[in-house]
Amino acid sequence: MNTTHPRRRTAAVAGALALLLAATGCSSKADGKGASSSADGVRTGPGVTASTIRLGALTDLTGPYASLGKSIVQAQQMWADETNAEGGICDRKIEIVVKDHGYDVQKAVTAYADIAPDVVALPQVIGSPVVAALLDDIDRDHMLTFPQAWAASLLGKESVQVIGTTYDIDMIAAVDFLTRTKGLKKGDTIGHVYFEGDYGANALEGSTWAAQQAGLRIEGQKIKATDTDLSAQVSALRQAGVKAILISAGPAQTASLVGVAASRGLRVPVVSSAPGFAPQLMKTPAAPALAAMLHIVSAAPAVSSELAGVRAMVTSYKKKYPGSPVDSGVLSGYNAAQLIGADLQKACAAGGLTREDVVRAHRSRSHADTGLGSPQDFSDAASPAARETYVLRPDAQADGGVVNEEDAHKAPGVDEYLSTRG
Repeated sequence: MNTTHPRRRTAAVAGALALLLAATGCSSKADGKGASSSADGVRTGPGVTASTIRLGALTDLTGPYASLGKSIVQAQQMWADETNAEGGICDRKIEIVVKDHGYDVQKAVTAYADIAPDVVALPQVIGSPVVAALLDDIDRDHMLTFPQAWAASLLGKESVQVIGTTYDIDMIAAVDFLTRTKGLKKGDTIGHVYFEGDYGANALEGSTWAAQQAGLRIEGQKIKATDTDLSAQVSALRQAGVKAILISAGPAQTASLVGVAASRGLRVPVVSSAPGFAPQLMKTPAAPALAAMLHIVSAAPAVSSELAGVRAMVTSYKKKYPGSPVDSGVLSGYNAAQLIGADLQKACAAGGLTREDVVRAHRSRSHADTGLGSPQDFSDAASPAARETYVLRPDAQADGGVVNEEDAHKAPGVDEYLSTRG
């Protein structure tokens, strides 16, 4: 960390130093916390120079979420290029430093230590276990961070922002969808297949609470990320007589669950958390079953949405990255980049681009709207930024492999549930 040196210099040295600083445009006044005033009067700190704002991305380009990571990285680079073409932010160009952790927590910890001294914020960190391992470091460094993870356990840190809803809210919406549209009633059983860890545990909290309110029963099936054949789970759910299934896992698990269930005659509605679907699934043998049985609960709309902001983003992305799939990662990454860009703009207008300035600017926003979905409220670090969810359904012909089935809405009971969580 920077320290403040005592003023024991001769007048000649002080004068020479002042001239040198004026000539180079370097920092001329330290505040003892790593911040300084640049030539334009803006407070700066790690990751910010007189000409550059550096952001970091800890992503997965070689592991289980490699396709997601690539989409997010490309979308955020597109935003940076667009922003720089318009003059940058605070008269500074945006640079994004990308580190691939391959969904390996230890690699991610090492990558954070490598990147942290040179960036002001992280608009992308993929993986709940990765973010959990870095929480203390992020909090200590006052590094505004947008996880590509939505566990409620990530709430409550001033510097960490879960964008949109959390997994438990999504599952409350999923149970509501099933009771409203699929005829589930008191006494029925819903299966819930979920990953071990924060993702699955948080999703199960939401489904269990919602089921209790509706007089339903949850039949849970915990799995590992390495489990890709869910035949045993389907057999157990069939024996339990489930009338619907929730899944909070990855795309491979969703495809296996739906494909096996369809082949064994368990043709019940399946509702997935957003990370459980990828457009590539619509090119697999499971595609017909997915189209017939699957629904996806998401805080973000489908990339095939007619929202003007989404359509403009899709058009630009296809032009910049021809041949790359336009999936939910594109929307998620671009949305996060726009949000962090607005935070930087607001911090600059207030006179500072230190990490603390950026976090303060972020937390001052109670109606952040990028035109890419529901507005976000960032004013309370302990609360989800949004409470509204969309319901999507697979469509092999649509951008991203999904279309909107229901527009954004807040499921009954969400406010009550959150109030019970304090």
